[in-house]
Amino acid sequence: MQLHWHRDDLRASDNRALAAATTSADDLGPVCPVFVFDDAVLTHGSPPRVAFMLDALAQLREWYRDHGSDLLVRHGDPREVLPALADELDAERVVWNRGYSGLARERDAAVRQALNDADVARESFEDALHHEPGSITTNDGDPYSVYTYFWKKWRDRPKADPYDAPAEAALADVTGDELPTLADLGFDDPEATIQSAGTDAARERLTAFCEGDIYEYDERRDYPADQCTSRLSADLKWGTIGVREVYEETEAAADLADDEDALESVREFQSQLAWREFYHHVLYFNPEVVSQNYRDYEYDIAWRNDPEELQAWKDGETGYPIVDAGMRQLREEGYVHNRVRMIVASFLTKDLLVDWREGYDWYRQKLVDHDTANDNGGWQWAASTGTDAQPYFRIFNPMTQGERYDPDAEYIKAYVPELRDADPSLIHGWHEASQMMRDQGAPEYPAPIVDHGDRREQALSMFKSARGEE
Repeated sequence: MQLHWHRDDLRASDNRALAAATTSADDLGPVCPVFVFDDAVLTHGSPPRVAFMLDALAQLREWYRDHGSDLLVRHGDPREVLPALADELDAERVVWNRGYSGLARERDAAVRQALNDADVARESFEDALHHEPGSITTNDGDPYSVYTYFWKKWRDRPKADPYDAPAEAALADVTGDELPTLADLGFDDPEATIQSAGTDAARERLTAFCEGDIYEYDERRDYPADQCTSRLSADLKWGTIGVREVYEETEAAADLADDEDALESVREFQSQLAWREFYHHVLYFNPEVVSQNYRDYEYDIAWRNDPEELQAWKDGETGYPIVDAGMRQLREEGYVHNRVRMIVASFLTKDLLVDWREGYDWYRQKLVDHDTANDNGGWQWAASTGTDAQPYFRIFNPMTQGERYDPDAEYIKAYVPELRDADPSLIHGWHEASQMMRDQGAPEYPAPIVDHGDRREQALSMFKSARGEE
């Protein structure tokens, strides 16, 4: 018998550790899949993410049941659960796929030691990334801090083919317990409507994207009303679909591209996959960035951190339409369009002068696709404190951004009902509109809580002071 410990790899196909175990089934026995609800991990959870995870686990369990096995579910410390389960089932080996956050690496090391003490063989595998940390470096062997150079090497490296799902004969004939509910795990129901989880749902999203929108991704991806994105972020975070399968499908789409523009669009989407891996490499070599600024001069920034302004941002009540639409989409769907993520993050850090860690923590609570590496990288990029970040003097104008990327205010009106009857010109000129125009056009929508021009100057002064330039 062997145990496969599922974590952020909630799928049976294109699962490297699971595939490795099942190919050893003739020598080491069939594979029993197990998932451990670890309180040390759940402490960092949130209702939207745990709800998606439970749905994904239900779909995974159903797959195993359809193939003559089941998913064993345990609750406790994996350092104790896995050795005990190995002893109970007389398992000779435990396998899993590696994690890259500080918490994941500490847990992996502790489990390895516990299994070693119990005289149980164990092996972990690279699975979540095409190229693991340390495999793409500068010519001097250092990890990259600039994405462009990382991307050039990433795109030229061969990518492994997807791994087959295990054959039924390689899986253990076991009977699992029922999954806990959100309440059982100590979570309330999420306020957001969560998209469906599981490999089948992920494949439907991937197929639909690769048959159409991927060919216009480069041109349309920044326009939130177009919805020209894959919506695979939660699937990649939870591993309901494998990175090799995703890449293989995008390569198939590239082969079918009608012209150079369509092909370039596919490559642009692939570059976003590389961004995901870049930030995982950054986190691996700099685990402290979860709570500290990446830049080595640290920035002794005097954040303003006004609690009322922060709350208005969270509630989508800032009086800046594109910002409020994004924050309300976050609450309603547990998701925000990527261009809008940049806008709302810039607004929080550069207009409200609020520490990026406040925004990161709010995203951690509300996003289904929250990923430590990617969210941290994105927030520090917006705050100009991270690796390869935008310069501190590049400050998004939220009104210009809204008018450029949502010219007809379709996205804004979808999430801000107070503005649904307002003319787009009023919406995009809301910061300059008179009180009479606001009262006539959208009486229930608030006036801007800050003046962008004034706050831009304050932000520039704040960063210059932190850098010792004033």
